[in-house]
Amino acid sequence: MGSYVEKARENHVKKKVEEALRSKMKAKALNECDQYVSKYAECATGRTFSVVWTCRKQAKELNTCLHQFTNDNVLEEMKREYMLQEEGKVSVSTM
Repeated sequence: MGSYVEKARENHVKKKVEEALRSKMKAKALNECDQYVSKYAECATGRTFSVVWTCRKQAKELNTCLHQFTNDNVLEEMKREYMLQEEGKVSVSTM
């Protein structure tokens, strides 16, 4: 029974770490694609429904850029880096 609780806690921590990594990934993507965010925002300013067809080009450019930095491969790489950092902390603390 104790191992079930421990696994549940580990999974909860893993979920929290993954959420944090996703958040970091999104923030980096927005930063990297800042010029496209600005172009889209400029196009969308003062529009409501017409933004969908008027700013289609800017939206596509923004999404293409964002996808480069927010996909499963990027997330998996961030997870690997996190795990390596954690392993490094554990090995340093055991010395």
